[in-house]
Amino acid sequence: LAYANSKNVEIDGLTSINSQKFHIGVTGCQNVNLRDITVAALGTSPNTDGIHIEKSTFVSVLNSTISTGDDCISMGPGARNVWIERVACGPGHGISIGSLGWKFQEPGVQNVTVKRVHFTETTNGLRIKTWARRSLGFVRNVLFHHVVLDGVKNPILIDQNYCPGRRNCPRQASGIKVSDIRYKSIRGTSRSKVAVRFECSKANPCAGITMHDVKLTYVGGGRGEEATATCANARGTSSGFVMPVVRYL
Repeated sequence: LAYANSKNVEIDGLTSINSQKFHIGVTGCQNVNLRDITVAALGTSPNTDGIHIEKSTFVSVLNSTISTGDDCISMGPGARNVWIERVACGPGHGISIGSLGWKFQEPGVQNVTVKRVHFTETTNGLRIKTWARRSLGFVRNVLFHHVVLDGVKNPILIDQNYCPGRRNCPRQASGIKVSDIRYKSIRGTSRSKVAVRFECSKANPCAGITMHDVKLTYVGGGRGEEATATCANARGTSSGFVMPVVRYL
């Protein structure tokens, strides 16, 4: 289902099962409210994003359950003023901003709130992904708040060297400027030892990352093994109890 160049759209109680590609697309729209949405697809089904939003403003996704083989919710260039709350995601690739930066002239993503979301055994949790190539795009003012992640492979991830399958990689420095990204009240378990990974652009380091009240534990290792964090070209602060410890560079 595709909604394009529309205003004041209300979608309530929709169920989408086994779409051939994206289940719901929102492009070039204003004031879109998606409530009580159910998306169901196998975790092995490729390119079956649950809800994709781009070039749209004031979009909300509320009280929804998404099981799919790709991103539960993805936000592309030009997604602004997006509110996501009370969403269950899994299986799938998590909630993603991106991929961004394939084009040089590209609208940015800003003012995104992801709140009270529960991830269950997804590949990723809270992800920002950009291609490693020149671009004038940006990601700014994003809040991830009160999130639970159960058995997620990559719970918190900023990847500015995105290249699926490691094919046709531009191998440049990402021009996307990532700033003012806040993680607050995050709890859960990671299936990989590196639970927090910030791989930012060497040309445009991430700035204004803040982490407050974050606790992620590693469930895949032996006794006594703790989750870790890696950080490259990222600047930020941590407050309250934060585990794993992030050493910003």
